[in-house]
Amino acid sequence: MWRGRRTPGAGYEWAVDESARHLAQPLQLRHLTLRNRIVFGAHTTNMSELGLPSHQHLGYYRERARGGAAMIVVEPVPVHRTAVLTRGNFRHSDDAVIPGFRAITDAVHAEGAVILQQLYHVGQHGDFDNSYQPAWSPSGLPSYHDNDGSHAMTGAEIDEVIAGFVAAAERAQRSGFDGVEIFAAYHALVDQFWLPWSNRRTDEWGGTFENRMRFSAEILGRIRAAVGDEFLIGLAISVDPKVEAALQIDEMCEVIRWHDERQLMDYVTCGSGSYFDFSDLIPTFLFADKLAAPFAERLKEVVRHAKVQAESHVRTPENADYVVASGQADMVSIVRGQIADPYLASKAVSGRDDQVRGCISCNQMCWGRRYRDYWISCLVNPSVGREWEWGGDTFEQVAEPKDVLVVGGGPAGLEAARVAAERGHRVTLAEAGPELGGSFRLAGLQPRRSQITDLLEWYERELERLDVKVRVNAPLDAGEIEEMVHAGSAQAVVVATGSQPSGTGFQRPLAPADGIPGMDRPNVWAVEDVMASRARPGRRIVLVDDSGDWRGAGTAWHLAERGHEVTIVTALPLIGFYVQRTGSDGKLRATLRELGATWQTEAAVTEWNERGAVVRDLLDGSETLVEADALVTCLTNTPEDSVAVDLQATGVPVELRLVGDAVAARTAVHAIYEGRVAGMGV
Repeated sequence: MWRGRRTPGAGYEWAVDESARHLAQPLQLRHLTLRNRIVFGAHTTNMSELGLPSHQHLGYYRERARGGAAMIVVEPVPVHRTAVLTRGNFRHSDDAVIPGFRAITDAVHAEGAVILQQLYHVGQHGDFDNSYQPAWSPSGLPSYHDNDGSHAMTGAEIDEVIAGFVAAAERAQRSGFDGVEIFAAYHALVDQFWLPWSNRRTDEWGGTFENRMRFSAEILGRIRAAVGDEFLIGLAISVDPKVEAALQIDEMCEVIRWHDERQLMDYVTCGSGSYFDFSDLIPTFLFADKLAAPFAERLKEVVRHAKVQAESHVRTPENADYVVASGQADMVSIVRGQIADPYLASKAVSGRDDQVRGCISCNQMCWGRRYRDYWISCLVNPSVGREWEWGGDTFEQVAEPKDVLVVGGGPAGLEAARVAAERGHRVTLAEAGPELGGSFRLAGLQPRRSQITDLLEWYERELERLDVKVRVNAPLDAGEIEEMVHAGSAQAVVVATGSQPSGTGFQRPLAPADGIPGMDRPNVWAVEDVMASRARPGRRIVLVDDSGDWRGAGTAWHLAERGHEVTIVTALPLIGFYVQRTGSDGKLRATLRELGATWQTEAAVTEWNERGAVVRDLLDGSETLVEADALVTCLTNTPEDSVAVDLQATGVPVELRLVGDAVAARTAVHAIYEGRVAGMGV
């Protein structure tokens, strides 16, 4: 057994556990030695300030280096004015970025990690709203990001973009980066030149295979000539087998073999998906783990010089160790897993897999926020993007520990209890029900969402490790809490009692009507009743969905999978409207259709009667009857805040915090964030 080596003065060392021996082995990558096989791969955080590296970036990347990642690839910098894609992109062609990058590279090096920068140009898939430039491409094909066409580059413009790549690499070297990674994935500009469908040129840049390789060969070759031998050059690619127009794995192997024979790159990293279909670029829980590992394995068969990295839904240390141990890849990129737990790498190599806070592959706050052009965060780890402010994902001990009572064991209460205990407080968690998790546990019972229940099991292990006293089947009222306060066993109280279905049937588009006539009739259930197995809804079900997210659609899937005939009624223009931001709405609808579910969009339920649901078309006002045996509602809940209200009314002198759905009915994102804030503040 060996110990993970770090550079002199870089801080911690971690004992390596034999169970993680493959991941823990060092890897020689050109002139550098990676301390393990875990990489924090490139992804857009959108954290720049006026295009400059920010305090957010510094805290974010330093935390993952501190957490044990062997190599970090900083998000892409556009190489040209036509390459700008997001609001948070770094400035292109501007030395003003160097001081900010130097602060980041120095901090990451001090923690013992190698750091690279990705360079990109997405070609025809540009975004005029951010670049204010026409998209440049090999042959002028349209964008798959918006409805714009692109400009077919002249020979001089091709040379201009190649020069932009080289200048960006030189700027990265002056910024202290150990190398660069050239983005040739998802059908960006580089692979647009590779692919005959998008490269229809008849000059020296198109036509034959050799001509189509010329663009990438010039970029990689000129960068090597400019930066010298002691600088890493990586190549990022992806494979999308479901899209006929994209390069398939056999063709991609031919491309990579050609580049490897000329020793144009030191490693190649392989992901999944493309801009033709965004759904598996950042795969949600709907997709299998280790999505691109089989493609990486094929690439390993054709390279002789470059190392191969697998990425795309390599979620866990177990996944990662299998990929390396089986020889599918030399190293693995775990992005969302290290967003969720910045210390995943150090925990993995020291045999503490059970302490890794797992990513639930929901995409709600990483890709979901990036989709809306915000800086990214994380549902399970609200410190993401706030590391500079909160000091990362670890907590200083309190000088004077308190007895803290947390009322409610949903996600808000779990996080409040965990963080308060991490800080040294003596914590008791009282949950009224028989299990921890609240409505979040019900979400974990929906199809393919068991990663949520995995997360709840992690909370249970952490609370046990931290000596939190957990009481289930223990409802508390204000009087009982008041007695605990007077007895000195509750110096601070966090109320996280969640929310309940309102029972009125209120739908947003039918305001000012307060609800659905007939809600007091038999066979009316909330989605919580269905997922908790309290409902007996019959065969034909109308599910009215005013949420547009997994709460309603996932319950519809659950019912349809069990043979119910489900009709979804929503005022929104499509099923899974708010799931769009996670990239999984298309696969959701396809699954529902395959299971026989039907839906009416831009519609609302105006009555529930003995025959079924009366549904109003919100576009023309017409009404029809949908015959059904049961009405299932997915509507806005009502906060369960009576404990807090009653406790305040007693006037008992106690530090009181109200968090999560007990404040306002929302999602697990809000609950865990507010639980974290409460745990840090108590």
